[in-house]
Amino acid sequence: MEFAYGIDDRPRPASLLIFGLQWLAVSVPLVLIIGRVVAGLDTDGSTVPYLQRLFLLVALVLLAQVYLGHRLPLVLGPATVLLVGILASLDTGFPAINASLVIGGLLLAGLAATGLIGHLQRLFTSRVVAVVLMLIAFTLAPTILDLITDGGGTAPATQTFLFAVAFALILFAANGYLTGIWKSTLALWAILLGTPIYIALFGAVSLPPADTALVALPQNLLAPLAVPDAGVLAAFLICYLALATNDLGSIQSVSGLLKADGMGERAKRGVAVTGLGNVLAGVTGVIGPVNFSLSPGIIAATGCASRFALVPAAVAIALMAASPLAISLLSSIPGPVIGVVLAYVMAAQIAAGLMLGQESGAVGTFDGGLIVGIPLLLGTLVAFLPPEVATGLPAMIRPLLTNGFVVGIVTVLVLEHIVYRRRQADRT
Repeated sequence: MEFAYGIDDRPRPASLLIFGLQWLAVSVPLVLIIGRVVAGLDTDGSTVPYLQRLFLLVALVLLAQVYLGHRLPLVLGPATVLLVGILASLDTGFPAINASLVIGGLLLAGLAATGLIGHLQRLFTSRVVAVVLMLIAFTLAPTILDLITDGGGTAPATQTFLFAVAFALILFAANGYLTGIWKSTLALWAILLGTPIYIALFGAVSLPPADTALVALPQNLLAPLAVPDAGVLAAFLICYLALATNDLGSIQSVSGLLKADGMGERAKRGVAVTGLGNVLAGVTGVIGPVNFSLSPGIIAATGCASRFALVPAAVAIALMAASPLAISLLSSIPGPVIGVVLAYVMAAQIAAGLMLGQESGAVGTFDGGLIVGIPLLLGTLVAFLPPEVATGLPAMIRPLLTNGFVVGIVTVLVLEHIVYRRRQADRT
């Protein structure tokens, strides 16, 4: 493909601002959607300070990637795979979760710095990666269901559910008709249009108080840490294996599209910066970041492959982080609207997993279908486990057995590399 600007080209100021706004339109919904969900789980603090810290973290790590890490035009945001781990570990408290993020980030950075990350990547065959992509979406289904039925005390759950179904159908139809940058920024337009429609149907949402500061940083930038138990730490380490694969895949997809030089070194530096970003996330008490694989579509739509186009977007995200008023307005978006947009993003992830499975021939046989299908079914069942079943499990293994993502990943790895390995080798 031919691009108006290459990786290291610096667009003129006017063009740089326009391209930066396009990247911003893609980045903000990604940060807001996952951030809102996790902020609602953290009962020790309000939503606004949490989102401020998260926006600031994303801006800093994004700048670090542009100048020190992979140095590619790659959008960055909160890792949905870590959201799954957080949801399954809430009983242990956020101090233990934060410490797990720090340990996982340090391990990720160490594996990247020593080059060992390449050996772990061999475990994640195309079939396993397809399961990872789809499993994240399926295990987030209970969270999405809670969001789309949350009327905030002003609307019945049945009505908000019907609104969500209708809104989702419109969103998916728009995805089929739109092209280019309009399609890439559809999540942003869904939030901008869905919020006033929801307000018109169900009444006003809670707006920030009149005395909300225009500019102010959160008072506590550091979060408490506590030693996690073995089960929680093991669950998060498995999540970080999947995060590393996602990060590497995103970096390699953009490197391949742009024919970037030094792909191996770029991948190593990029994963190392992602790991250090997750360490900083644990220290500040927010969810860790990852590079997103949707970047090639944005590059193709805009025709700009310059990494410097992300700098205005990162600066704008940092400015948002410094404004409690701006964050308060973003956090007042209704839960059903956030839930529908999250469902749209997860549907795209399922589509990516199915496409990968088809292109690689991962499910071309009955055994291949079982290797993919069994982990998806088990992971989804575990995600919907009743609370009384979860509390009846031993405390040591509860974080592992109640985490649908972990159960699914362990299952697919066993099936792929142990149970069906000999049969696949005989066929080849």
